[in-house]
Amino acid sequence: MPQTLTEVYSLLAPDEQRVPLIFASPHSGDAYSQGFLARIALNPLTIRSSEDAFVDQLYSAAPAHGAPLLAARVPRAFVDLNRAADELDPSVIEGISRGAHNPRISAGLGVIPRVVSAGRAIYTGKLTQPEAEERLRRYWHPYHDRLRRLLEQTRETFGQAILIDCHSMPHEALESHVRPGRSRPQVVLGDRFGAAAGRDVMERVEAAFSGAGLQVARNAPFAGAYIAQAYGRPQRRVHVVQVEIDRALYMDEARVEPSSDFNAFRELIGGVVEDLCSGLALQRPLAAE
Repeated sequence: MPQTLTEVYSLLAPDEQRVPLIFASPHSGDAYSQGFLARIALNPLTIRSSEDAFVDQLYSAAPAHGAPLLAARVPRAFVDLNRAADELDPSVIEGISRGAHNPRISAGLGVIPRVVSAGRAIYTGKLTQPEAEERLRRYWHPYHDRLRRLLEQTRETFGQAILIDCHSMPHEALESHVRPGRSRPQVVLGDRFGAAAGRDVMERVEAAFSGAGLQVARNAPFAGAYIAQAYGRPQRRVHVVQVEIDRALYMDEARVEPSSDFNAFRELIGGVVEDLCSGLALQRPLAAE
């Protein structure tokens, strides 16, 4: 199973890609440099609170079923690969002009984040603009160049490309979104309300997770961020579905450690991956929506 390992990402590829699926985890990076840790205001455990820890491991079965798995190594707290390169926060980067209102920047969650979960500040001061630009050049652009090539090659080979954008969500993130009499969702699928993926694709992804016994919701509270917005073009047969899984299902959020039933849950998600891949292996391209 070929692997490409860089300071930015790990790419595990099947010997031959057999399906139009790509799995990618842009927030599971945990390669925190000592230089970064030495200059921030948070301890090594707290800085990990915004990380999608172990998500890449949940989808590790993808290459065995014919689909590549692209996983970030660079941490989200250092540079957020699910933000646009121009989502720069003047509150954390010197010399940046304040532009039109952007809720992600206002929340401190731009491409170079100002905070981690619960609004805890990462830095005590500001970064220089050249330093910010160097992070984007060295980390953001290589990840997106590789993702773009994977999508283009997959569409050229299969007539379509389907990106499963793999994430996790804090258990508490759903507290205000559980309606009376409704089951608490364990998985939230986002396709930007149909703008990022065709209806048939979304239904197929939902059926795979529901078939594994998971409670699934769509687009609330997470409809899809930059990657879904930038790459999801169902009319061009490029589909993106963002998948958010409740962290409480497989990890101890406070300790950032796998839970005792992590391996069992990883097998369950492996079954979801197998279901998706087997259903697409011999299928003709899905109709554009």
